[in-house]
Order: sequence, then structure tokens, then C-alpha cells
Amino acid sequence: MTKTIKLILIISLGLAVLSTAAFFGLRIYTKSFSKAQTVTSTKEGFKASLLYSRPAKKGREIFGKLVPFNQVWRTGANEATEITFEQDVVFGGKPVKKGTYALFTIPNADSWTVILNSVLGQWGHFTYDQSKDVLRTEITPEKTTEMVEVFTIAFEPNEAGTNLLMRWDDTQVSVPITK
Repeated sequence: MTKTIKLILIISLGLAVLSTAAFFGLRIYTKSFSKAQTVTSTKEGFKASLLYSRPAKKGREIFGKLVPFNQVWRTGANEATEITFEQDVVFGGKPVKKGTYALFTIPNADSWTVILNSVLGQWGHFTYDQSKDVLRTEITPEKTTEMVEVFTIAFEPNEAGTNLLMRWDDTQVSVPITK
């Protein structure tokens, strides 16, 4: 092998190593701003859990600006939010099999599309593939009187099952989940 080819290979390998290190370093760095949280719901044979990262408002306009209307959103920060159902459920009025799904949304002023997608481990929504959607359901958002600084997802048990509540800024979205 000639010296030129060896030099090109060494430089190429070095660039590959550096870019990989930079990518993972950036992921670790950005995670420091939006902490991960797990929430769970257990009620009479119903069990669900959700892992997401919690971005903060920090004086910014959220829906329609930071989170654009009519575009897929990872529903949090960093990796796409993941939700696990320990049994078959009805999510937003549609049946879903037991399993773990990526949770995406498409916010709009008067309606949100809530999506369960079969591809796990996605960083953000950059590799989101609509053909891998398991379910889409439409939910009407509500304006709240209370300002929520840090994006929050919670399960709220009710007589029929539980609601998945997503709150940020002055907006709340509630998805009913039943067995």
C-alpha cells in the first residue's frame, strides 16, 4: 500500500472516531438540560409506565413556535418518549396490544394527533417513520389557567382506567386509557 493510501485511511478512521465521540458527547450534554423521568400507573390489573425527558419553558413561546404546529414532535426532549403497557389496552379509543411504543404527537392549536410508533430508541423525531405507526388518535387540547414551566406527563386514574396527561406552558392534553 502506498503512503498516500495509508495516510488517507488513517485520516478517515480518525475522523470517524472523532465524529462518533462528538455525537455521543452532544447527546450526554443535551441530556443535562432535560432530565429523564419515569412515571407509572397501577390500578386493578392495569399497569403502564412511561419514560420521557422534561424540557423547560425558560421564557420561550412553546406551542406554535419552539414546538411547531402540524409537525411531528418527540413529546419531550432527547430520545423519543416511550410508553409500556403490561396488558392490551384501549388508548384514545383504539385498541393497542401489550408492549412498548415510542410516543409522538403532532400538536395544533385545536387538535393534537397522538401517535404510538413501533420503533424504539429514536433520538428525537429525526428518524420517525410514519409507516411504523401502530396507532393514531385525535385529542382536543385544553388551555389551562396554571402555567407549567417544565413539560410534565402523568397518569391520572379514573373510574374507567387512567388518563395520560401531558402538560406544558398553558396547554393540557388528556388521552383516556382503559383495559
